[in-house]
Amino acid sequence: MSERDVFERRLEAAVRDYVEAAPTGIDAARLTDSLATNVPRMRRLVPRPAWRLPSLGLAWILVVTALVAVMGMGLLASGALRDVRLLPLPATPNQTLETPPAVIASPVATTPPPSTPASPSPSEPIGIVLPSDWVRDQAAFQDALKATPYGGRILVSRDSATELAAVETLIRQGIKVLILTAQDSAAAAAAADEARAAGVKVIANDRFILGTAAVDSLVTFDNLAVGAAMGQYLVERAGGTRGSNLYLYAGNAADSNSFEFLEGAWEKLQPRIADGTFVIRNSSVAVGLQGNPTLTRDQLAQVIAQVTTNWDFNTSRTLAVGNLAAVPAAAKGTVFILAPNDFTALAIGDVFAADKDVTKSYVTGQDADKASVQSIIDGKQGMTVFKDPRTRVQAAVAAAAAFLGGGTPIATTTINNGTIDVPARLLASVTVTRNNVQAALIDTGYYRASDFTGSWPGKR
Repeated sequence: MSERDVFERRLEAAVRDYVEAAPTGIDAARLTDSLATNVPRMRRLVPRPAWRLPSLGLAWILVVTALVAVMGMGLLASGALRDVRLLPLPATPNQTLETPPAVIASPVATTPPPSTPASPSPSEPIGIVLPSDWVRDQAAFQDALKATPYGGRILVSRDSATELAAVETLIRQGIKVLILTAQDSAAAAAAADEARAAGVKVIANDRFILGTAAVDSLVTFDNLAVGAAMGQYLVERAGGTRGSNLYLYAGNAADSNSFEFLEGAWEKLQPRIADGTFVIRNSSVAVGLQGNPTLTRDQLAQVIAQVTTNWDFNTSRTLAVGNLAAVPAAAKGTVFILAPNDFTALAIGDVFAADKDVTKSYVTGQDADKASVQSIIDGKQGMTVFKDPRTRVQAAVAAAAAFLGGGTPIATTTINNGTIDVPARLLASVTVTRNNVQAALIDTGYYRASDFTGSWPGKR
């Protein structure tokens, strides 16, 4: 008897004995372990050519067939194949794969893939699109939606392209009202136009949407007042001192709010620039316009182009470093810095504090970011403007509910977006210094006292 015959008989006997020993079911794991251990050892008894299929006899083919059948029965008996599903074939090169925007929250249901249009859902008529880093807004919208009879879905965007994709997804899912926080005020018009074409009401949240008639409502803070608060803080700190060194910084030109912040601040600062209290040190464009009590949008754009931070920490630092390198020591000393928000204020403030010729700085900000509040407590940043996102979110959801109920949202004024006058609800903000951190931010529940170190007036 050949070695191959010996191998085949042993294998047949092993399979037969195993099946006979397990009349009520097949232990697939045990069979697999047994074969993995024994077959390689038995295989060494047979010369390699004997394993090639063309040279095998009928008996070996029957043995292999029986083995496969037994293993399959074992897997089925053990439940291993019960939930197996075939995966879809990968797309061919000429197919376009659509990447859905990220779903952040849905108080009612999970958002289906955008490639499969969903039927309109009466319980989820509100669609919300936010920048991906607006974490506080995401949480605030979840809470606000729970307080209404209407459900909603929240998608996030990274740029104007993903913003448009998110809006298109929500439209396919059957929303009736869109709350949109624009990445770019002008580029967002395309998303608003698509929503309007689908019969969806459009609410601009926080940031304006420009150049389209497809905006039904705007909910934001009074941004002129925010800028004015920052300018007024610097005016009060300068007092009657003439020749005070003033450094101007602005947000991103793609954000319409940047224009309003600078416009509001300019109207407070300009009279004191004109009388010599302030001397602008870092913008030749602003120096050329210092005789103008108000600035046109084009003039504001020219100033912003020269002092933009792009709402970016590193850009802010680089700009501040360049500004200080370009002026003599006499242009430093005590400085007054119009920083457009808290994030940029930290970067710019650090640069000025590190310059040996800067002896004192007064730095503005807005948003009441936690790091800047700590900086205010520590006496580094001078102030911030608190625009409570909870208030704005509640107003935006209330506007959506008004539309869904067949009514009209509250509007305190209208603002022209370059195409139409948009009904707008402008909300009030609060100037925060070290003196009212407790009342404005902690007593209102926005922060806890334990979020900060050090002491401040009224700390409890």
